[in-house]
Amino acid sequence: MKCDKVIVLGAGGRDFFIFLRYLKPLFYRVIGFVVTQIPGIEDRIFPAKLAGPFYPEGIPIYPIDKLEELIIKEREKEDTRKVLVVLAYSDVSDTEISLIENRVKSAGAEFVFGDFLYVGTMLRSVGPVVAVTSVRTGCGKSAVSRYIARCLKDSGFSPVIVRHPMPYGDLVDERNYVQRFAKYGDLDVFKCTFEEREEYEPIIKAGFVVYAGVDYNKILRVAEDESDVIIWDGGNNDLPFFKPDLWITVTDPHRVGDELKYPHGLWNLENADIVLMNKTGSADPYDVELLLENIEKNKKSAKVLVYKTDMEITVESPEFLKDKHVIAIEDGPTVTHGGMPYGAAVLAAKKYGAELADPRPYLDEPLIKVFNKYPHLWNTKILPLIGYSAREVRAIERTIKVTPADAVLYSSPIDLNRVIKSMIPMIQAKYELVFNYELDEKLFKTHVLDKTNEIIKKYNTD
Repeated sequence: MKCDKVIVLGAGGRDFFIFLRYLKPLFYRVIGFVVTQIPGIEDRIFPAKLAGPFYPEGIPIYPIDKLEELIIKEREKEDTRKVLVVLAYSDVSDTEISLIENRVKSAGAEFVFGDFLYVGTMLRSVGPVVAVTSVRTGCGKSAVSRYIARCLKDSGFSPVIVRHPMPYGDLVDERNYVQRFAKYGDLDVFKCTFEEREEYEPIIKAGFVVYAGVDYNKILRVAEDESDVIIWDGGNNDLPFFKPDLWITVTDPHRVGDELKYPHGLWNLENADIVLMNKTGSADPYDVELLLENIEKNKKSAKVLVYKTDMEITVESPEFLKDKHVIAIEDGPTVTHGGMPYGAAVLAAKKYGAELADPRPYLDEPLIKVFNKYPHLWNTKILPLIGYSAREVRAIERTIKVTPADAVLYSSPIDLNRVIKSMIPMIQAKYELVFNYELDEKLFKTHVLDKTNEIIKKYNTD
């Protein structure tokens, strides 16, 4: 059978899903995955067991700098099949996508990108799905997902959360195809990185089960058996893998305008049933109003509900922070490819009267590489929490050790005292979703519960 040859650009999540859901059933010949954004996940093999009988040795995974070389190599072969390059990862702007498209076309391949690959490949559940997405990384999706889970549980439902894939595990180990996290020990069983722990720990602490992995068809079926409502907790600004019955999109006035420049985020905004304008308390009022204008122009109908929310930041023993010099450690994705110059740790320092220590002169080598990759960090006094490998964990520890400071103030949901060694106190800045107006909160809860009951009734009738 003659079929087009395909290279899939991704980050170990959406790319695998599109292959399993779309490319594999239609008999495209996938010659490789090319990964970006996440370090250390290239030079692996997508396993043969998942890839199917046409890939007895699995599918190789390459770094992004091999893209042109792969295209040219395939074009030089003596066949007439086209080479297609599919873009399958999120949190990339229009400008970045245009640059990638130029690279692909200059090397002689066709570029494939569009919302049909995202909306058209969604899996359908037999029960209600509430999806939480955003317009950029770091808008506060996870706090919203936990809020909704508590709301549903308090009303007698049994929700589980399914998290967008995180590709750091051993792809050959079949246990990683469907991962279930219900207790802290499960994090060790699956050898979770900091990035995974940041997503799973607060869900476990809140008393909920969270699923993730590689095979989302199987994950969906297992999650359906354990729950009566599934909450999709999105990653970056990607779209849900499961078709939502209620679609909630979180926006951020600190990066107003990005909701229009990042296609995935715009698709989330355009498809939303409810839009949350988050972090309004710390944003410029002018930016809040400009964001509201952009939402009103791009929401799918006048029936879409828009609420203003914020992140309530707290620390234990806040009096300790007064006039202290602290090393601010922020959630990694938010301040790296999310582009934010600060997060909850900086806001907590400001709230409780602490001064920011400057770690930049003391950065360990892996951190220097991160700062060079995301140069806006050089204009800040923060550390991104990186932990894709043991080497990066040690880099954080060594930088803390030599930076003059009284304490570490961190915004990660992880209890860093359990995973990082420090001679100075480590204080967590916690944050939870709050509504600006009590009536809005009541209306939001009512809408979520009414929609859930409506869908359950519909499925039971069908």
